[in-house]
Amino acid sequence: MARTEDGPRPKYQRIADTLREAIQAGQYGPGDRLPGENDLMATHGVARMTARQALGVLRDEGLAEARKGAGVFVRTFRPLRRRGIQRLAEQQWGNGRSIWAADIEDRSLEVDQLTVSEEAAPERVGAVLELGPEEPACVRRRRFVLDGKPVLLATSYLPMPLVAGSAITREDTGEGGTYARLADLGHKPVHFREEVRSRMPSKDEVTRLSMSEGTPVMLICRTAFTAEGRPVEVNEMTLDAASYVLEYDFDA
Repeated sequence: MARTEDGPRPKYQRIADTLREAIQAGQYGPGDRLPGENDLMATHGVARMTARQALGVLRDEGLAEARKGAGVFVRTFRPLRRRGIQRLAEQQWGNGRSIWAADIEDRSLEVDQLTVSEEAAPERVGAVLELGPEEPACVRRRRFVLDGKPVLLATSYLPMPLVAGSAITREDTGEGGTYARLADLGHKPVHFREEVRSRMPSKDEVTRLSMSEGTPVMLICRTAFTAEGRPVEVNEMTLDAASYVLEYDFDA
């Protein structure tokens, strides 16, 4: 019997270990159905609750996902590779392409929810953008859907005094997106700073991103600066961690 420093491992954990090893060995591949509760009860001679706990361990680890009325399946992971440096290069948006085009290759990525408003920025964002007490922000909120699955929530804040009357305040910003329009206004972004962290999602994020149990979110906060060092955008992004790999490629 496998033991920990505190004693024998619970039976449900040992069953989860067996299933995990089978997944890692390729016995169950992406999209395959795992043995159900009845199967595990019969194979291991355990109660239903023990079998349920074993499958729950794999779901919590992000290795498996439950499908209502169908069972528990090995999670399929075909990540969206977010190329953090190439996607922000001026040759990307400066040539009229969306920065998202650097990530998706031949896959289908679309924005299915988009709102643009003028409102007060959160205090943390207003401080970064150096907004005055009465100065509002242009706020662009989007949800991105990859191959029919929501994968990203993004909220961009830009100083309204800077972008008022421009295409940035409209839903369609035109070729090259927000950064190309900032360049048109004489405030071209030349430097970016990104902060990355992770946590478990809120209930609203689980709903809006259609997330499976046990999946964390990655939070990326990007600030864009002009050559003079002026911050012109703060973009707060929430990513489904099961859908992304963050890739940073640079020379030593």
